[in-house]
Amino acid sequence: MLDMIKRRNSKQIRIGDIKIGGDAPISVQSMCNTDTRDVSTTLKQINELAESGCEIVRLAVLNKDAAEALKEIVKKSPVPLVADIHFDYRLAIQAINNGINALRLNPGNIGKRENVEKVVSLAKQQQIPIRIGVNAGSLEKELMDKEIPLSEKMVQSALKHIQILEDLDFDLIKVSLKSSDVLTTIEAYRLIAQKIEYPLHLGVTEAGTLRGGIIKSSVGLGTLLAEGIGDTIRVSLTENPVEEVSAGFDILKSLGLRTRGVNFVSCPTCGRTQIDLISLAKKVEEKFKNFDKPITIATMGCAVNGPGEAKHADFGIAGGINEGYVFKKGEIVAKVPEDKLIEKLEEIITKSYK
Repeated sequence: MLDMIKRRNSKQIRIGDIKIGGDAPISVQSMCNTDTRDVSTTLKQINELAESGCEIVRLAVLNKDAAEALKEIVKKSPVPLVADIHFDYRLAIQAINNGINALRLNPGNIGKRENVEKVVSLAKQQQIPIRIGVNAGSLEKELMDKEIPLSEKMVQSALKHIQILEDLDFDLIKVSLKSSDVLTTIEAYRLIAQKIEYPLHLGVTEAGTLRGGIIKSSVGLGTLLAEGIGDTIRVSLTENPVEEVSAGFDILKSLGLRTRGVNFVSCPTCGRTQIDLISLAKKVEEKFKNFDKPITIATMGCAVNGPGEAKHADFGIAGGINEGYVFKKGEIVAKVPEDKLIEKLEEIITKSYK
């Protein structure tokens, strides 16, 4: 499946030790919802995100105290960090001096030309990439007054900010164009992808709570990724940010773009099901959620058809009446009571990877 999607050719940059764009894997990132000034709490969440597979973490830098806290946070972080800066160029300079790996900053929003030059000069000297982040809800007034589609306004805003950086001979650029409307987001990225070669960070902003947010992000990001557009992604959820990482990898795995961790499959329930399939499938996902091997595990409700229907899976279980089967590549390898199914599945998987 990896060969089925031809990715857009983009310039490669680095955020810390993570390659972005070009032939690099599409990376999954998230953002802390902690007060950056609280170093211990912020580091705790960064570590939780890193353990879940997150590769880049963004931090809000609202004031000088937050920018100062970056010094210690950067030293102890297991993953590269991005400072989210709005309007105050001095915070960007402070963040760079304190070791930040990248900035999220729109150069047109930080004041005088000389202030922009100070930030860009330091970023260029330290090889610190800048992500231009266009949000549909906060476009420049002159663009909002134009009678053109919102997606085109977003692209024009991005191109204006890009031009500022290019005029200063700076090209360590990543771009995002986010809207809470899925179709607007898709169209904006399609348009910008034709006009620039910089890597693109995908996201549907303000996507919502867990269920609705994952659906919107899956449709928006999935559509673009299937077209080969996108170099990093964030699934924006009103939820523990660890859930964003899990959803991000699931989207990439569904398209064959990443293979980290387990790919879970399970059949829908039907009249042939003689086992509590819904509960069983949830227990299987919980048991193996941190298993880091790129395998497929199936949970099937029918002992007659299950193993054959899921023969593409590396391992799986199929329910019967008060009992079930454990299978491997479609071949049944064990028959056990229902309450021993997961235990037996774990035993067989563990033995296979010793």
